[in-house]
Amino acid sequence: MDSSYQPGIPHPHPHSSPNSSLSSANGRSALFNANGLGSDTSSQPPHPSPVISSAGTVDSRAPPPTVPAACLGCRSKHLKCDGLNPCSRCRSSDSECVYIASRRGYKGPRRNTAHNPNKRHASDSPPSVAGDNCPMLLGAQVATPAASAMAAFHPAMVIPGTPGSAFAATPGLNTLQLYRNSFLDGASGAMVEANPQPRPQQTMPERCIDSFYYNFYPGHPSVLPKDHLLKMAKDTNLEHLLAAMRWAGSLYFDSGPSRATFFEEAMRLIYAPETPKDGFLVQAMVIVLIGLDGSCQQEKARDILSDAEQIAIELHLYSHTFATTHGNSNPRLEESWRRTWWDLFVVDGMVAGVHRQTNFLLFDLVADAGLPCEEHEYAAGNIPRPMSMEEFDDLIFSGEEREPSSFAYRVASIRNLGRMMRLPNTGFPNEENVDRIESLLSNWRMHLPKSKQHSLNKDCQLDEMMFQAHMINHACSIILHQPLSQLDSSPAREVTACAPHRAVSSGDVFNIHTKHIITAACGISKMVTYNVPITGHTHFFTCVLTLSSIVHLSKWALYFLQDEDDLRQQIRLNIGALNKLSHVWKAASRASGQVKGVAQEIYHARKAQQTNASFWVGFTQEEIIGSMSADEGIMSEINLLGGIEPPNPI
Repeated sequence: MDSSYQPGIPHPHPHSSPNSSLSSANGRSALFNANGLGSDTSSQPPHPSPVISSAGTVDSRAPPPTVPAACLGCRSKHLKCDGLNPCSRCRSSDSECVYIASRRGYKGPRRNTAHNPNKRHASDSPPSVAGDNCPMLLGAQVATPAASAMAAFHPAMVIPGTPGSAFAATPGLNTLQLYRNSFLDGASGAMVEANPQPRPQQTMPERCIDSFYYNFYPGHPSVLPKDHLLKMAKDTNLEHLLAAMRWAGSLYFDSGPSRATFFEEAMRLIYAPETPKDGFLVQAMVIVLIGLDGSCQQEKARDILSDAEQIAIELHLYSHTFATTHGNSNPRLEESWRRTWWDLFVVDGMVAGVHRQTNFLLFDLVADAGLPCEEHEYAAGNIPRPMSMEEFDDLIFSGEEREPSSFAYRVASIRNLGRMMRLPNTGFPNEENVDRIESLLSNWRMHLPKSKQHSLNKDCQLDEMMFQAHMINHACSIILHQPLSQLDSSPAREVTACAPHRAVSSGDVFNIHTKHIITAACGISKMVTYNVPITGHTHFFTCVLTLSSIVHLSKWALYFLQDEDDLRQQIRLNIGALNKLSHVWKAASRASGQVKGVAQEIYHARKAQQTNASFWVGFTQEEIIGSMSADEGIMSEINLLGGIEPPNPI
């Protein structure tokens, strides 16, 4: 995989046999220490709200809430602390009340405690009312009652500095299209009544878990839905998984020093010797490596990816028997294990495709795990019989009238990337090999059912799994055809945020390969137009946007183009999307800066060319004025998009 491992760190070789042993506990601890993890413990713990009676007064008879940490004064005297700021004891003794976050991590409420009236329920969320127009199409005029209800329902949940719309409390269904728009009950899938009563203020860990399910989970939905995961956590040690989820959720809003604390806790627990090597550990590692990759910690991410692959192989997570053997006769848990394997498979392919530093190790493994079901089926617990990959491939010939899930098409799309990476001469493939892979890409597109031809489901809500499937297909087309295209890539040689520059020489005319990459680049830009928060997509969309931008910038560097105005719009869309992603992902901030820098260089080069009268030979005065005005317009917009502060460091 990656040859740049840090010296002195024991590391399991990814090609070890399934029976080989894992890294020793010392090796896992060494990786944790070598990662330079922070130990910021200056964050003040959140304080629970008092129990409020129906009359609106504080009920002193109610059981005291669980306190995640005690102040230093109470801790030194071994006295019980009520968690207030200042606490009652310090207030009565007129002492300074200071909190330091515990390194042990907050374990949640004790078991078998009295009923907590502050506990949130899925039925506390408002229902969604669908509008007549499709809310996901750019420019759609939609004013749904659900949107108004969200704004007025719980103003305390608005997080300052959070990009896009602030997230509400977690409902039962935790997929992007269901979680954000439908608010259904996780057990039955039925609409629930809105609760107009405000909820108590959440603790930071709770906010981070909600943020994880709202922002991160839709792009990588392998863990159990929230209600079921928290229920299982009462009887099973899932602290390493919850710690990873808290850190990933903290990336989407200003979580202060808690972010470093969550990261330290996640890494410590993931590499703790006593942490079970099971599917939950693989889930935690995948979450952390995705967050690290988006935060420009690509080497650390590759190290954890290699470890996660090793564990998954030793567990035989890729086998169809793993889900039933370790699913405890729970259909949701069995589905979660299938999703865990295939999401790891997809992430391995994405890392290999966008960074070109790894070789997609898992592609060569013969896996027969069942393909995941649709998101709404998983959330509601109505899990159908899983389709095998063989059944998926033979669907056209078998005549079986069964539509594969969006997740299955996502897996099939990344599998085409693996086939492309196994071409005998990937540096400069010959025409025959390129045609063979292009047949796979075209067949994937042509045989999509009508409901999967776009990234929207039948309710006109975003289908994130199909979004990624189309995204991967477009990226494959660019990676495949770019070496044989005749679009000079040298103008965009400085755009290296995701992968090294790929030199392509120019030609006298555009060939068919050039047309392929331009079409794919425009297709990627079109994906920005879905009227949903950009940060809700997988962070790998950053690098796919960068691929598209390299094509657009290379084309813009040419002389006058007939479709120049359309090209400018594509560049605007890409820069705008990268700008939004920059609020969360450092990788997007770096890519955005490079793309804008190259755009400015091209602009100044064009201005210099335009001073030469021979440049405008054959053009009308109207075309000259229009082109110069359009160039000025796009550069003014690009300059306005500058000045974005990079995300907070890990």
